[in-house]
Amino acid sequence: MNVPVNQEDSKKESDLAKMKRNAFILLGFAVVLFIFSNIYEIAWLKAFSEAAMVGGIADWFAVVALFRHPLGIPIPHTALIPSNKDKIGENLGSFVSDEFLTREKLEVKIEQFNVAIKASDWLIDGKNANLVAGLIVDNVIPRVLKTIDDNEVQQFIQTQFSSKLSKLNFGEWIALGLESLAKSEKQEVLVTNVLKTLIIELENNKHLIQEKVKNSTPFLSFGLADKKITEGVFNGLYDFLEQASMQDSAIRKKVNDYVLQFIKELRESPEMQQKVNALVIGFAKKEEVQDYISGIWAEIKTAIENDLALKEDSSIKNSIANMTQNFGKGVQNDAVLMAKINDFIKNDVLSVLINNKKMIGELISSTVKSWDTNEVAKKLELEIGSDLQFIRINGTLVGGLVGLLIYAFDCLLLYFV
Repeated sequence: MNVPVNQEDSKKESDLAKMKRNAFILLGFAVVLFIFSNIYEIAWLKAFSEAAMVGGIADWFAVVALFRHPLGIPIPHTALIPSNKDKIGENLGSFVSDEFLTREKLEVKIEQFNVAIKASDWLIDGKNANLVAGLIVDNVIPRVLKTIDDNEVQQFIQTQFSSKLSKLNFGEWIALGLESLAKSEKQEVLVTNVLKTLIIELENNKHLIQEKVKNSTPFLSFGLADKKITEGVFNGLYDFLEQASMQDSAIRKKVNDYVLQFIKELRESPEMQQKVNALVIGFAKKEEVQDYISGIWAEIKTAIENDLALKEDSSIKNSIANMTQNFGKGVQNDAVLMAKINDFIKNDVLSVLINNKKMIGELISSTVKSWDTNEVAKKLELEIGSDLQFIRINGTLVGGLVGLLIYAFDCLLLYFV
């Protein structure tokens, strides 16, 4: 479980305060023992407590002197870390660049680590794949959508559409499609269906022919000729369409010949092709078509935003997670690719690090130098201060034991001398 930084720092501060308190209590206990030994004149206890106090106070001074001036007094060679922050940064940068960034050491580590295996294993894990997908859909895609200017995208789409459209030869395309249709039985079926549809429509709209004839004949005929003319026109058209719908009719042959001639002109005639292209481009330039093309980006953007709003149910997120896992599986199933990845890390990336190790060392040094002096001391004390309090505790106890040993040795000398 990941602990937030502020909670982690709070715990470290609490642990440090606890250890300081324990070290202080032990030193205070030594002081109490010293007072007690003086009151009751217990020599060995006095020797123990005196040495314990000296050891505890000396080690307190030593520990505090690392991070600040003891009691705020600017004693020379105290506050060592703040005073030498810049030198520490320089030494740390040199140490990392000289000791860590060497080809021999890094090559061994890279071969042992096997980046391709570790990385692919990490990507295959569902949690990690979802983590990658979450980072992309929560941070990358929304930022990209906000950065993009909608008007520029719409203008780009329109420009690209018009540019690509002007380079296409629609005459050849249509000719190719019609030629394929003409060589198949579908053309005959299509023509037959069209002619039959015309016959049905002719029958359904006979009254319209009658009205046209009536409006065109002289008023003095009193409508006597209207019916005969209507029947003549209708029967003529009907017979024509009936005959044309027959497979072997001369009219049907002429229709087929016209289609073939039209296909030939579309394929071979620059003038016909130019007319067709002009017709298509003219249609594409209509305001309604241009508005539709401009709205494509808005629809795409809205669809993306609506999908991202679904969070865990986002198809984009799930697709990215699946792609991430599939990529990891693909790497593991491809020995050649794995070798290339490891070689790339070992040779190219490692070369970049080695060639720029001086700059990396300088970056570390300058970064440390840029840190606030007091903040550095505080951070380091939080990290190692608790362990350093054991020096105070051990100093108090060991000092007391040493004082007791000295007292015993002194007593032995007095006994034998």
